[in-house]
Amino acid sequence: MIRMKTKMLILCWLFVLTVAGFRWEVNARDFSAAPARGMVTMIDLGADSCVPCKLMAPILKKLEKEYEGRAAIVFIDVWKHKDQAKRFGIRAIPTQVFFDKDGKEVYRHLGFMSEKAITEQLRKMGVE
Repeated sequence: MIRMKTKMLILCWLFVLTVAGFRWEVNARDFSAAPARGMVTMIDLGADSCVPCKLMAPILKKLEKEYEGRAAIVFIDVWKHKDQAKRFGIRAIPTQVFFDKDGKEVYRHLGFMSEKAITEQLRKMGVE
């Protein structure tokens, strides 16, 4: 009886994890809203396994929280989503692309970009 309950519990957890993973992957692939309309947006195009990209990951997470509601900070893994590399004209990673509130590209940077440099660019674009 215990074995059956354990098996059922494991199967339920596997189902939940599978569904949750599927939802995340679907949402992660929907980049049609980037850049965000009506909001300054920084899109970092890189890869989870690229060293400078890994160094930028904690910076981007911090800035995403810090600028919530004032600027959109988006990361796109171009090795997993090759169509986005083509869409944004990426030749090297990481590449940061900054868009104004109307979705017009105003600045592009190649390589590692420090937190200070990102916040300075956002400030130049009117984000405090």
